[in-house]
Amino acid sequence: MKGRKPRHEELELWSQVARTAKKLPGQRRDPAPEAKPGPKRKKAHDPPVRPQLPAFEVGERARGRSSVSLPQSTSERLAQEAVDMDAKAHKRLKRGKLAPEARLDLHGMTLDEAHPALVGFMYSAQAKGLRLVLIITGKGQREDPYDPMPRRRGVLKTQVPHWLRMAPLGPMVLQISEAHIRHGGGGAYYVYLRRRR
Repeated sequence: MKGRKPRHEELELWSQVARTAKKLPGQRRDPAPEAKPGPKRKKAHDPPVRPQLPAFEVGERARGRSSVSLPQSTSERLAQEAVDMDAKAHKRLKRGKLAPEARLDLHGMTLDEAHPALVGFMYSAQAKGLRLVLIITGKGQREDPYDPMPRRRGVLKTQVPHWLRMAPLGPMVLQISEAHIRHGGGGAYYVYLRRRR
């Protein structure tokens, strides 16, 4: 067994045999190789060795309450948007003092029906030179606590502002704002159009 190092047990056995061996007459005795302490052998009944864990406190990595934010509703996002239209006109708009020049009622439509109706209405309004239109989406059905299947509520109310910001309608829209209560409140949006060039 050339090149193999003896195992710990073999060295221990050799040292025991070497201690009991007697010297032959006329031969020089070589010292027995020292047994190096090897790794401690695991016994079958020993519990498994677990690595030491660093000390910690429960919740030490949790974010503070102030940093946790709930998803915003569409109305809250629109309220936080910068005002791109005239500030005085925007205040009058928010108070319901400006009357919409046209209205589109999407209430009760599906997404597939509502999108083309909105696009057609907006192109028509822009062609007529209208500035303020009212889009009625409805607030969406109330959540039924006994409904066995979860359903999305107020899909049009959520989707219409996205459609108005994306192409092809985005370039013609200056401002989107939730309507005043006299024009439908949370179930409708004012859309202020840019001037035609």
